[in-house]
Amino acid sequence: MLTYITKNEKETEAVGAEFAKNLPGGTVIAMYGDLGAGKTAFVRGMAKGMGLTCRVTSPTFTIVNEYLGERELIHFDMYRLQSADELFDIGWEDYLSRGAICAVEWSENVRDAFTGDEITLNIEKLDDNTRKITIEGAGIC
Repeated sequence: MLTYITKNEKETEAVGAEFAKNLPGGTVIAMYGDLGAGKTAFVRGMAKGMGLTCRVTSPTFTIVNEYLGERELIHFDMYRLQSADELFDIGWEDYLSRGAICAVEWSENVRDAFTGDEITLNIEKLDDNTRKITIEGAGIC
């Protein structure tokens, strides 16, 4: 398990960048944290760490954003979904088969879609600016 304390959004992005730098394709990150905790900021950092130069935004209304480059990052927001069945309806298995890194916000809404091989990332608000980031899963020391 890895734990980080960040004092602002820029530091949260930096942790995301370092985390994703050498992340293998096909990795799924199940993300947990309250509204405004910094999940999208973390994904923005992941994109930077993967060498992607695209603009990263929350996919709350689109459900899925794809960021393409030398490496591929697929960013899901499950806030509006009620079950894993809805995730499968939008092609979850097709996304997984592409070998991209998949970052899934609001994973608690689709827990049944996960196999147990995913990395779990929790972002906890300690105050208005400070966050505690905990990362657990296969290959995490």
